[in-house]
Amino acid sequence: MGKEQFFEEAKQAIIKANKIQAEKVARRALSEGVDPIELLSKGFTGGITEVGDLFGRGKVFLPELIQSANIMQVVTEICTSAVPRDQRERTGRVVIGTVEGDIHDIGKAIVVSLLQANGLEVHDLGRDVPTQKFVDKALEVDADVIGSSCLLTTTMEGQKKLEQELRRQGLRERFKTIIGGAPVTQRWADRIGADAYAEDAADGVKKIKGLIGGKG
Repeated sequence: MGKEQFFEEAKQAIIKANKIQAEKVARRALSEGVDPIELLSKGFTGGITEVGDLFGRGKVFLPELIQSANIMQVVTEICTSAVPRDQRERTGRVVIGTVEGDIHDIGKAIVVSLLQANGLEVHDLGRDVPTQKFVDKALEVDADVIGSSCLLTTTMEGQKKLEQELRRQGLRERFKTIIGGAPVTQRWADRIGADAYAEDAADGVKKIKGLIGGKG
């Protein structure tokens, strides 16, 4: 089977939320010499992006969205664990999650997979994450960047609360912060004092790498 066929099967497995097929494609492609990062970025990530688009158009619903995101996490681990150890140099640590009160994490799941594919150490806190949990995890792993996501305008305040809590605890200068999500804008980032705003997953990876490169 050619690489392109593997990429298409990987994409379809995510779109159809077929965990067994997704794992099967991942393991078979890797056993046949397909580059794990390429499989992730050109195959599975295409699938999760499509699911996000379908959700936005009302073609799939939240349970399917969550299922696909969970499968994406599984295959991301399979692919990144297949990267040769000498190529796994970690260029930074990122703590990321969807803010408290918000259970949407499809965009975050894409960002996580792309960050891992780019060699960053990512600690994904999942969805509906309390503010203090972001802080505690960042301290625990000595994170470089804290990323927070939301999909609802009603939960954007969670991003503001995180910035305020970091300042209150005297930690704001220790960590770089980035925010993203459908209702989020650069204006909001400026207003709450975040270091960066991610327009989409690819932009998020670029901005996070930039923050890490300029840290310290």
